[in-house]
Amino acid sequence: MAEPNSQLSERAQSLLRLLVERYIADGQPVGSRTLAKGTGLAVSPATIRNVMSDLEELGFVRSPHTSAGRIPTVKGYRFFVDSLLKMQQPDRREVQRIERELKDEGDPKALMATASRMISDLTHLAALVTEPRRRVASLRQIEFLPLSGCRVLAILVMNEREVQNRILEMDRQYSQSELIEAANYVNAHFAGKGLEQVRAALAEELKLTRESVNARMVAAMQMAQSALGQERVRDDHDYVLAGEVQLMSFAELSDMDKLKRLFEAFGRKRELLHLLDRCIGADGVQIFIGDESGYSVLDECSLVTAPYAVDGEVLGVLGVIGPTRMAYERVIPIVDLSARLLGRALAGR
Repeated sequence: MAEPNSQLSERAQSLLRLLVERYIADGQPVGSRTLAKGTGLAVSPATIRNVMSDLEELGFVRSPHTSAGRIPTVKGYRFFVDSLLKMQQPDRREVQRIERELKDEGDPKALMATASRMISDLTHLAALVTEPRRRVASLRQIEFLPLSGCRVLAILVMNEREVQNRILEMDRQYSQSELIEAANYVNAHFAGKGLEQVRAALAEELKLTRESVNARMVAAMQMAQSALGQERVRDDHDYVLAGEVQLMSFAELSDMDKLKRLFEAFGRKRELLHLLDRCIGADGVQIFIGDESGYSVLDECSLVTAPYAVDGEVLGVLGVIGPTRMAYERVIPIVDLSARLLGRALAGR
């Protein structure tokens, strides 16, 4: 969370913005003399030094031991991103490229790979896109048809167009009229609900009403339970990563031990997927700066993500990983736009 604006004067905010922008651009501690030349404010270097001292005391900047200049802290970056950042929207050529490359073509995994490569190329950072989670299945309609012996064919229509067939082994033969009655009962009570919700409701009703409802309704619920019990939702997922070598160009990440731990984390995936899962239910762009992620290997990195959705249902997230001094004003709009266009491409499928 950003500190309230009232904590910093307008002058302090202007100096903090300039310091963060200069440090993001150069990667070098910023001194008072540099700030004095770039502020456009009628203030002396001494006044700037006093403001910088106040900002350091408040935890927005810090002084590396090897330099008289200062660099932003996580708190400083957070205030900058939340309160001072001026977004730089992608130019026309970048927008056209994103639209061109995120078209409705190829299989979803190929589209994920294209998206991650493109975002990495545009931002010069590592980019990742989680593969689409299976959309939550809801029951639209069910129909039962008699087969030979005690077998029944269950036809399930889920979501809008998905049709699945189930062959059920029942304990007796059922007539056509019994099966129609059973289907009508299930459709009247459960159509439009998620499969997990239907399963739970069927189990509860069978437990509570077995003694009070007629045998035909019990049979209908048992048939529906048998048909729906075969449908299982996958909980495995993965992400596609591109451009991790881009991180080697940043001095603060070039230490071999740091890179090794970061690349090992990319390979293990489990921890990063857990972090990305936290973004699936988020509203719009999410930004984790430094240790905000709670994941030590990213303490000197920032993660910017946005969820992508089809028909209002979030299926995954895409994002970038880079140093905390990434160009947030460019990265955030690119991630946001790419997520929206990726969802549009998947919807076309």
